[in-house]
Amino acid sequence: MKKKVLSLLMAGTMAASLLAGCGGGKDDAAANAGDAADAGAAGTEVQGEAANEEAPKNPVTLKTVSMFGGTDPNKVAYEAINASLKEEYDYITIEDNSQTSDEEWKAAVNADFSVGNEPDVIQFFTDATADTIVATDKLVTINEIWAEYPEYAGDTLESALAAAANTDGVMRAVPTTGYWEGLFCNKDLFDQYNLELPTDWESLTTAITTFKENGVIPIACSLNNVPHYWIEFLMLYSAGVDEYTSVPETAPEGWVKGLSLFQTLREMGAFPEDTDTVDDAYIGQLFRDKKAAMQLDGSWYSGNIEDVENTVVIAFPGVPEQKAEAGSLVGGISSGFYITRKAWDDPDKRDAAVKFVMAHTCQAGVQQYWEAGGAVAQAAVEVTPVEGASPFAQSIAEYTSAASAIVAPTDSRIGDAYKTLVSEIVKVSTGAMTAEDAINEALALIK
Repeated sequence: MKKKVLSLLMAGTMAASLLAGCGGGKDDAAANAGDAADAGAAGTEVQGEAANEEAPKNPVTLKTVSMFGGTDPNKVAYEAINASLKEEYDYITIEDNSQTSDEEWKAAVNADFSVGNEPDVIQFFTDATADTIVATDKLVTINEIWAEYPEYAGDTLESALAAAANTDGVMRAVPTTGYWEGLFCNKDLFDQYNLELPTDWESLTTAITTFKENGVIPIACSLNNVPHYWIEFLMLYSAGVDEYTSVPETAPEGWVKGLSLFQTLREMGAFPEDTDTVDDAYIGQLFRDKKAAMQLDGSWYSGNIEDVENTVVIAFPGVPEQKAEAGSLVGGISSGFYITRKAWDDPDKRDAAVKFVMAHTCQAGVQQYWEAGGAVAQAAVEVTPVEGASPFAQSIAEYTSAASAIVAPTDSRIGDAYKTLVSEIVKVSTGAMTAEDAINEALALIK
């Protein structure tokens, strides 16, 4: 079944009209901007840009680098977009040096930036891995680009741009796809017991109670092995984004409130009876065998789903008196396309570099990357489910496109201390340890 899903999703990958309304659409947008100039304050800038578009273009050679090398499924999409761009703008030559993103490649990128050999455009990490090249001050910020090209990253979701900001909080990269975590549901079990898919804490607890009464495990979860998906969402929704993403010295109220719900859920009978001893592989099989109704997991689990007609992914339902906005998801977008100062300071390369990034990051470009990856990633734009896509694939597209916030998991902020927190969840769930003590034990290791 997995192969069937992927073949359906890959069907439209190599569309010839990729640049329509995309990076190539910048000429049309600029040409029409004269009318908009009379109505808006930004019109003067765009109108001037339109005049520049009418002049013949000087030949430009863009030096580009990406992580889409080797056997990466994104490689095909990347090369197809480059080919379409060169066909649309025959004055642009692309000298690409894409490779697999291993440690040697990362070191080479850092070395190039340190000696002034950086490319014009680079697709690279946005997390702490990028700190070294960010420190060179050779990457142009999106705000600076917006001042001249207000349509830049125009299709990118605000939440995705924010998620792709560098560790200093500044947005420089325009992302394509990332990963997500969400609630997998066996919809046929919900239908069997006349239950709606959970959308809030009340409907979640109703579902848990009903499944428990009918001999179905409500939630497939190993508290001993992999409870961390529940750690993340319970804390996020209880604490809200700001408190959740902080690195506190002592246990915050929201974190404590969230983790305390482990005991509430356990006492309701939400988890398997052997949740303290089974492993992640076992609980995953429980879900796929329809012995469990729900499983909180990540996009990487999608490839294990066989029943793509009756399995769906939905947003986390929520918790009592939650502080996070509905639709907030735990995930990450840890890479994106940057324009370097070397290209930006060259008038000819500047416009070509903008066209290049927009071709790869507009709706049509990201759609192609999304489909190349099996249509299960967190897309940085509103993607369109491909024709013939399964209910499972459609649900993922709807879930990720509607995300109100995308926040990275706790381990990305507190490192190895997180392992200590995970190891104490069984005790928290049984009442043998308070959530506050478990959190403080982990935070103490950061010091």
